[in-house]
Amino acid sequence: MIYLDNAATTYFKPTGVINSVGTALKYLSANPTRSSHSVAVKAGMMVEDTRCAAAKYFGASPDKVIFTLNCTDALNTAIFGTVVKGGHVVTTALEHNSVLRPLIRLKELGLIDYTILSPLGGGFVTAEQIASAVKSNTYMIIVNHISNVTGAVQPIDEIGYYAEKRGLLFLVDGAQSAGYRKIDMASSKISMLAVAPHKGLHAPQGVGMLIIRKGKIRPFRYGGTGTDSAKPQPTELPEALESGTLPTPAIAGLNAAFKYAHDYGESNAKKLSGAFIYTLSELSKIRGVELYTKKEYGGPNIAFNLRSMTSAEAGNILSDEYDICVRCGLHCAPLLHKHYGTMKSGMIRVSLGVDNTIEEINFFLQAIKELSK
Repeated sequence: MIYLDNAATTYFKPTGVINSVGTALKYLSANPTRSSHSVAVKAGMMVEDTRCAAAKYFGASPDKVIFTLNCTDALNTAIFGTVVKGGHVVTTALEHNSVLRPLIRLKELGLIDYTILSPLGGGFVTAEQIASAVKSNTYMIIVNHISNVTGAVQPIDEIGYYAEKRGLLFLVDGAQSAGYRKIDMASSKISMLAVAPHKGLHAPQGVGMLIIRKGKIRPFRYGGTGTDSAKPQPTELPEALESGTLPTPAIAGLNAAFKYAHDYGESNAKKLSGAFIYTLSELSKIRGVELYTKKEYGGPNIAFNLRSMTSAEAGNILSDEYDICVRCGLHCAPLLHKHYGTMKSGMIRVSLGVDNTIEEINFFLQAIKELSK
């Protein structure tokens, strides 16, 4: 089996991550922050250590690192928790449904309105586009850092500086960038960052992060927090936004993932960049391939189509006859496909991983050559 669906979740998990999950299941199966006995205290210390690692990695404060169910939950928490009745949000056609659907729901409820900007020829929006869409009642800008389909990179520094100057909240969907690219929330003026640790950080599924630099978020869900039990809901972070039992084993794996990223992140980035450039270059030589990804995006996602068949047909053949795992269809990003005119055909997405070998990539390329004939 050749796994090329790492944008959905990375297949490779470092040994340290796997061992940390097992150790937590065996020795830390207690509820962190809920009890004062030794196992709960140890679990709580591990959770706090992971907050500190995340804060250091993204340039934030540990108490502003919120553990969520996943990245979708992090985005929902930020979007629903900052609603300004009668307000306006600026976002892009590159967004995932985890952004689009909450905004659509809020508009259906009559709470907000929004403007969706289409990318320019380079596949990205600009700070100037954002500025032209801002209204007197705009309170938030939401941008997908790296497209989960084409891999297009948005200029978050420029957008962040504009948002900061205008006093607007800037929410960044870092699902595809965290772990692959350096993100410093302070220097980029990011108000809130949503993270999918099971992707570029190679952590387990089952935990996401919402990291807050600026802005007040009202609780999205309510329940037990282990603190201030007599109050309706704690007001201090992170407890105010972490109702319910935390996924201790997944957080333990994330803790190890940050150590792995510190040790191997730079070398992995170089390897992925080389694999991306090679794969994109070779795909461009195959007759019948239509590419939507550009070299300057930097990878690791590549979107393309075969003119001879739909993406679903290609994906099924790749899976059934070649045992190659890719992602086909609309990728939960319908407005991007509408922009590119691929609502019916979808796109084939290849997302490379640090464990993919040149032999695997060449096998995939040979399969595409055969399908394109």
